[in-house]
Amino acid sequence: MSEIQLEDSWKQALADEFSSTYMQQLKSFLLERKANGATIFPAGSNFFRALDLTPLEDVKVVILGQDPYHGPGQAHGLSFSVRPGVRIPPSLLNIYKEIERDLGLPRPQHGFLENWAKQGVLLLNSVLTVEQGQAGAHQGKGWERFTDAVIEKINAQGNPTVFMLWGSYAQKKASFINQDRHLVLKAPHPSPLSAHRGFLGCGHFSKANAFLSAQGRDPIDWRLPEQVETS
Repeated sequence: MSEIQLEDSWKQALADEFSSTYMQQLKSFLLERKANGATIFPAGSNFFRALDLTPLEDVKVVILGQDPYHGPGQAHGLSFSVRPGVRIPPSLLNIYKEIERDLGLPRPQHGFLENWAKQGVLLLNSVLTVEQGQAGAHQGKGWERFTDAVIEKINAQGNPTVFMLWGSYAQKKASFINQDRHLVLKAPHPSPLSAHRGFLGCGHFSKANAFLSAQGRDPIDWRLPEQVETS
């Protein structure tokens, strides 16, 4: 994947990953699936969109998802986010409900989260691709190792960062984070199946901003503009 265009700080930090055997094998797998007629989401230009929008030194908050949405027109490289005009998914709606409860902010009418990413919220999926209609189709092919490396780079850098780990999958994946330096916030997943078990009421958004402010970092403005433009 050496030809992939990527924001410079991440390109440098992850150079060893891109030159590794497992990433070359992952590239071959993706090319083979595409040659066999599979529809892969998101588009190739958006595989690393989360990293492009949030340089390593700018990361303030990490929100870890599992794999991209597998419906047409949904995934665009940011966990939990969908393109303008796409119906807000249920988990994201519960995230909005908690922000409204926690911070008193009105719920947006869209699910496009690039505004958060540009402020330093890394919206990272563990697996960066999927096939249409097949949730989890690209699990176990190498993406998890790559995104572990992303988390390790954030953990190792000096800037105090908030990790919002929702659900057991995210909590296991990021279990090695240095909690002396970073703030780890855990809650059930915002899915309708589990949100009522403690995600709703968790207060993660106000806690994140209080931590960032205490560390001398600008807090996140969790409001989203109603007029959105894709960049």
